[in-house]
Amino acid sequence: MYTSVPSTRAGAPSGPSPRSGSLGTIIARIEEAIEAETAAIRTDVNFDLKASNARKSRHLYDLNRAVRDVGADTLEAHRPDIARLRAKLADNESAIKAHLSAVNEVARLLQDAIERSEDDGTYSTRAFGAGGRP
Repeated sequence: MYTSVPSTRAGAPSGPSPRSGSLGTIIARIEEAIEAETAAIRTDVNFDLKASNARKSRHLYDLNRAVRDVGADTLEAHRPDIARLRAKLADNESAIKAHLSAVNEVARLLQDAIERSEDDGTYSTRAFGAGGRP
């Protein structure tokens, strides 16, 4: 059966354009990913940060493309969504900073433990590493 596809005319009612709808969808998808990552960083010791970064990079690419293709009116309409996303990104940044701080602290503790175990009093790795003499 043949169905006609309505054409767009100057006087036709305008609804949200596919691009503006996709911008909202992209923002929602990013929010979901950011929330999941933030929660996982705080609770899951086996969380795959590398895979999550790859997903975020893809979302950023999609967001950049969507924003490039919409007008100022559409961006203005999505201002609350963008503000909400920024707040979630700030929370995510805090979680990542805390995670990296903990990783650095563990690495420092391990390095100190290795250096103490290798130090027999004759040749100190600290002395040579610091440019000193045994």
